[in-house]
Amino acid sequence: NFCSCRRLMSSSIRSLDRECNCTVRLLDDSEYTCTIQRDAKGQYLFDLICHHLNLLEKDYFGIRYVDPDKQRHWLEFTKSIAKQMKSQPPFTMCLRVKFYPPDPAALKEEITRYLVFLQVKRDLYHGRLLCKTSDAALLAAYILQAEIGDYDPGKHPEGYSSKFQFFPKHSEKLERRIAEIHKTELIGQSPETSELNFLQKAQMLETYGVDPHPCKDVSGNPAFLAFTPFGFTVLQGNRRVHFLKWEEVTKLKFEAKTFHIYANQKEKIILTYFAPTPEACKHLWKCGVENQAFYKLEKSSQVRTVSSSNLFFKGSRFRYSGKVAKEVMEQSAKIKRDPPEIHRSQFLYQLNCWTTFLGLVFHSLTVFLFIYGCQPACLPACGSSLRRRECCLASQPVGDKDKQQEDRTKSEASTSAVISDEAYSPSDSVLPTPVAEHGMEPLARHLNGAPCSIDEEKDSEAGTSKEGQAAEFGPGRRALRMVRSRPSPPSDVEELNKFILSVLRLFLVTIGLLFALLLLLIMLTESDLDIAFLRDIRKTPEFQQFHFEYFCPLRRWFACKLRWMGGFIVSK
Repeated sequence: NFCSCRRLMSSSIRSLDRECNCTVRLLDDSEYTCTIQRDAKGQYLFDLICHHLNLLEKDYFGIRYVDPDKQRHWLEFTKSIAKQMKSQPPFTMCLRVKFYPPDPAALKEEITRYLVFLQVKRDLYHGRLLCKTSDAALLAAYILQAEIGDYDPGKHPEGYSSKFQFFPKHSEKLERRIAEIHKTELIGQSPETSELNFLQKAQMLETYGVDPHPCKDVSGNPAFLAFTPFGFTVLQGNRRVHFLKWEEVTKLKFEAKTFHIYANQKEKIILTYFAPTPEACKHLWKCGVENQAFYKLEKSSQVRTVSSSNLFFKGSRFRYSGKVAKEVMEQSAKIKRDPPEIHRSQFLYQLNCWTTFLGLVFHSLTVFLFIYGCQPACLPACGSSLRRRECCLASQPVGDKDKQQEDRTKSEASTSAVISDEAYSPSDSVLPTPVAEHGMEPLARHLNGAPCSIDEEKDSEAGTSKEGQAAEFGPGRRALRMVRSRPSPPSDVEELNKFILSVLRLFLVTIGLLFALLLLLIMLTESDLDIAFLRDIRKTPEFQQFHFEYFCPLRRWFACKLRWMGGFIVSK
């Protein structure tokens, strides 16, 4: 019996070792988590995700991951997942559009168009979709109409479009133009109509479907190579310097970090570029081979194995294993089912509103603490917040006053440098969004490239927000620490009472805010109120994770403590 139990335990341990957790970030930024076998192939995981999304036109999509060397890869469906990842589980990947549909209106199902819409909207935000100011305003207005519906003065106050981040950076003038188009030109459009109009407008842009690969030309100038539904593109700075139709491209080849493109345009031409690393060059070559096979060939039976070099026993060999675009369109035409339900939630807009509200509340608390906690003696003599602050600064020693004035000047200078419109420099931005109407000068300078993964995109956003918070609250906190270091005169009982009163007011305001948040949390978790806002929040993966992983254990812990206390009181 002991031996049989031991064999059973060892077999169960081996079965656990053969399993691994996998998380895939979807296009709406939600996450799909599953457990797969270590020898499972990429096709198995991709089918699981498509079943989860109820997606049939799945050949346009792929799964992308980043290896430990920060190199991007597309997951190959015919190979083992664990062997491709080159890292220890749990594995993290992203679902993305791999082959952009040449005509989004020709897609059979609305769920497919919605996912492509999310991808192109992401491209617009991260600067991969280049457009002029007029096009940028219209695209952003379509996004507004799709996500919040018709303009309603009661729900959408002045400046409501600024709560959305459509581009890496844009001006207030463009925000006003976006709101004007949304208010006047798009009334009555349904979300699916706005999404389709957005895709049809984006499809006409030169950088539709661009996924830039950083390289250098033979002169050492930075360039970006990209593959679109219509051909091969070379971008330098903010303009397209080369475009080759897929029918004109005859061969793609790479050796180490050197990438060659052979084409026929009235005469034979060869373009040569240099990738940062051999792995990046190989990834560029694979993407080119797959895109050319998908968009150029008539049937998948015409796909041939290609080699990266003309020499025998040298270089890489690769064969595209999926369907081609014409086969995908023919297969989509045969789909006959009821359209699947699409959950378009306004939670993002409502969350932005709540975040703005809470940010204003906490900022008000910070100002309250600075005003009422720094110099109680000067409060009665000051009639407004600004006068109180000037009075408090005036009561400081001359050196401290000069230092605070210097800090304030530096803060204003740094803020104006961030929001000012400057001339475009290719070293700062690769694909600016949007650009000016005349010429190709963008509206504002912004650090923007071709992000390798969603992790890097989120890290850069988090870094920007932290810097902004530091710039906004930094001087005030320094002044607060400096002012608090000066003790109040112990002999003046009246000033001490005023200081205690201000602290009590701050304490009551904080308690009131926490109580309101607690009531909102109880309404979300315990009540059965069927309100659209609460229902949308309850459906989000983040709230469900919080509810099951944090709130339920905490509620059980409190219930256990209350039962223990009740039993203790009864026993006494």
